[in-house]
Amino acid sequence: MFRIETEVDKDRHVQLRRRLRDTNTERSPVLRAMRGTPSEKEVPLQVWGLNEAGLLAGGLVGRTWARWLHVDLLWVDPGLRSAGLGGQLLGHAEELARTERGCGYARVETWDFQAPEFYRKRGYEVVAAIPDYPPGVTEYTLTKHLP
Repeated sequence: MFRIETEVDKDRHVQLRRRLRDTNTERSPVLRAMRGTPSEKEVPLQVWGLNEAGLLAGGLVGRTWARWLHVDLLWVDPGLRSAGLGGQLLGHAEELARTERGCGYARVETWDFQAPEFYRKRGYEVVAAIPDYPPGVTEYTLTKHLP
């Protein structure tokens, strides 16, 4: 017999994450080989675009893990869009990921009303589309080889 609970529990969350990591390591030779290497660590990567006054004009927040750059957030002030800042932020993040962290690939998720064309123009390819996530919107996952 089991009891089901729905509360938020930080200790159980940590325990569950550790158990899943251990199970995945046991079952995957690739993950097992990563243990104890720099690829195992998820490392934050942040790139900021500041205006002349030092105020935030745009930024990219991501992370690197397993030789991949994961772009989590990319935003540019609406008045500065089409000025090239977004491309500069993304390009700088890709270069750092490739040269300083050994990444060979990048990935990003974006909605249809956000920036799928922005990423396509920069060499990203759609590898997944999830319609109605959220309802009425399509979410895209795009990837790119970092040469």
